[in-house]
Amino acid sequence: MFDHLSIGVTDLAQSLAFYDTALKPLGFSQMFAMADRGIAAYVGADQISFWLYSKDSEQAALGEFPSPPRFHLALRAVDRAAVDAFYAAAMAKGGVDEGPPGIRTQYHPNYYAAYVRDPNGYKIEAVCQK
Repeated sequence: MFDHLSIGVTDLAQSLAFYDTALKPLGFSQMFAMADRGIAAYVGADQISFWLYSKDSEQAALGEFPSPPRFHLALRAVDRAAVDAFYAAAMAKGGVDEGPPGIRTQYHPNYYAAYVRDPNGYKIEAVCQK
C-alpha cells in the first residue's frame, strides 16, 4: 500500500532503542541511523521502510514534522507469535500498553493484534489477520 512512512520523534536515541527491539519480531531491521542529522530508517522484508526524524533534523527545521500528532501505525506480522513478541519487546523497552495481544472480533474473527504507545506517544499496532 505504501513505500515508506516517516514520523517525527522527540529523542532519536530513545526511539532507536525502542524500535530496534519492538520491530525485530515483525521482520524490520535498521537500515541506517545518522545521529548527526537526526534521521534513521528501518526496512521490512517487503522493502517498505519506516523513517524517524528527530526534532533537530533538517525536516523538522523546515516544519515538515511538527510535534507528534495523533497517529496510528499498523504493522503486518507474519503470525500471532510475532504479534506476541512485538508486544513483549515493546513493553520491555518502555512501551505503554494500549491493548495486549488478542483477537479483535469487532474487525473480523481472525484479527489478532496488540497495541502500544512508543516513547513519543504514537500508537503502534502489530496485526496478523489469519
